[in-house]
Amino acid sequence: MVIGVPKEIKTNENRVALVPAGVEVLTQHGQAVIIEKDAGLESGFTDENYVAAGAEIVATPKDVFDQADMIMKVKEPLPPEYNLIKQDQILFTYFHFAASRELTDAMIKSKSVCIAYETVETIEGHLPLLVPMSEVAGRMAVQEGAKYLEKFFGGRGLLLGGIPGVKPANVVVLGGGVVGTNAAKMAAGLGANVTILDIHLDRLRYLDDVMAKNVTTLISSPYNIRDMISTADLVIGAVLLPGAKAPNLITRDMLSLMQPGAVIVDVAVDQGGCVETIHPTTHENPTYVIDDIIHYAVANMPGAVPCTSTIGLTNATLPYAVQIVKLLERHGNFDNKAMSYHPELAKGVNIINGQVTYKGVAEAFDLPYIPLEQALS
Repeated sequence: MVIGVPKEIKTNENRVALVPAGVEVLTQHGQAVIIEKDAGLESGFTDENYVAAGAEIVATPKDVFDQADMIMKVKEPLPPEYNLIKQDQILFTYFHFAASRELTDAMIKSKSVCIAYETVETIEGHLPLLVPMSEVAGRMAVQEGAKYLEKFFGGRGLLLGGIPGVKPANVVVLGGGVVGTNAAKMAAGLGANVTILDIHLDRLRYLDDVMAKNVTTLISSPYNIRDMISTADLVIGAVLLPGAKAPNLITRDMLSLMQPGAVIVDVAVDQGGCVETIHPTTHENPTYVIDDIIHYAVANMPGAVPCTSTIGLTNATLPYAVQIVKLLERHGNFDNKAMSYHPELAKGVNIINGQVTYKGVAEAFDLPYIPLEQALS
């Protein structure tokens, strides 16, 4: 089996899907690994590092897609890559299909096997391949939010933690999952007054136990959201519905309740965002202003810290890549018997042979939903 890693082409995406240590593991399992030239350079890994680990360097993305049985990426394929994808080729990456009908249609047309990092799910309901990047994004959300609160960037001119004699900023976190927890930790550590809103009381009880005293937990409801954002200096959107579009918790009319110069960082933008006025931005042009509220909506936030992000991502994805290799060695292709050995990977299959096998994606675009067992039968 040939595993290919192309260079990421999303704007300012500096991560790479595999570190040299991961190449070494895959080659030890008897797999050939090809890496596009300079794919790892922005993450701190040279072509020489990959060659030393056992990889072959190829010149173009076409070379990678033409030769590989499985493609490992970081971000979803973009239009220049659509026609490079072959039928039955395995794509293992972050897709976030529910945020893009164009991408969904293109992958249906390709008849490839699309395994989404973000929907691989353990029996306990954890999302192991989303966790490391959610940790990075949650922490970065506070870092970026604090920056854009500075007057130079159009913000309210506040220091997040205040100083003795001057009150700290108010930070509101929508969602108490991995992103929200990491955001709250960072904001609390800087001394801000932090409120986490979530719909799950059990989660709020846990957070209330483990968080610092400057963190308040609150049940999420439209009333409480309106009340909290009216005095918020920084709002962090951290809501996730696995594989589905995020709900709009802050509507356009609610922006008028907020203080001019306040900042919204919507980490959920990959899944459509939990703010009605949000749309994806890039690291080159990360913000825009609507109704005097600064919106930060970079869809690949961890790409700004690629060394940390790439290592963290490979730590999580590599064991699953090895499992894919073992399944195909044992069974020759994906079928119900093969996937029964690894139900976590089965949850990750969003599209196969032109059929949508993940309900959240089908519902997002009113497409036919075919259960994976049926699609494989």
